[in-house]
Amino acid sequence: MNEERRMILEMLAQGKINADEAERLLAALEKGQPGEPSSRKPKYLHLIVEGEDETKVNVRAPMQLLRAGVRLASLIPPQARARVNEAMQERGVTLDLAQIKPENLEELIDQLEDVTIDVDEPDVKVRVFCE
Repeated sequence: MNEERRMILEMLAQGKINADEAERLLAALEKGQPGEPSSRKPKYLHLIVEGEDETKVNVRAPMQLLRAGVRLASLIPPQARARVNEAMQERGVTLDLAQIKPENLEELIDQLEDVTIDVDEPDVKVRVFCE
């Protein structure tokens, strides 16, 4: 147990702070320690787009949906996969569906936990993060 945590618990035991204050201090202490890995895996991928003209998009996709999509991609017949890859390349997306493996997705999801993407343009704000 680290020193700050011990001090908070001692103050609680001595009656200097109440349980609510101790809980708030412990939560703030945990937020301030980025070096410690989170034991909780993200459950959702969020995409928020806010436009200048009251346009708002809020997508919350479960990570399980991403996992299921990768498993389904492995079931696509090779001929169909080749046609899909060609169509995506025509639109400027270079992605080979055959290269997407479930174990690679798990590694990606683990890394997404620490990623937040914010794009601020004059007329649009985009935010992508995991929760």
